[in-house]
Amino acid sequence: MGFGNNPFVPKARVAEQKARDAGDASAREQAWRDAARLWERAGEREMDAKRRAEYEQNALRARAQADGDEDPTADDAPPAPKAASAPARTGNTVAKPN
Repeated sequence: MGFGNNPFVPKARVAEQKARDAGDASAREQAWRDAARLWERAGEREMDAKRRAEYEQNALRARAQADGDEDPTADDAPPAPKAASAPARTGNTVAKPN
């Protein structure tokens, strides 16, 4: 750990990964609550307002995960919308999509 690094950020990330990997619901809930508390502690130590707000949002999200209010994969970026695919052309004719 270097000077000025917030030691709770990597701990919170590890707790989130532990929650994602948990085998049963009670272990998952406890790991999300641990992650939320660690994000709060990271926010308390953070001097930068933007990062402090980010850590507080992470704590709220982790608590919502523990309460079952959100989909466990919702913390990932939303998938990009799929573009409508054009029918494949074969020679001079248009092939019908399956």
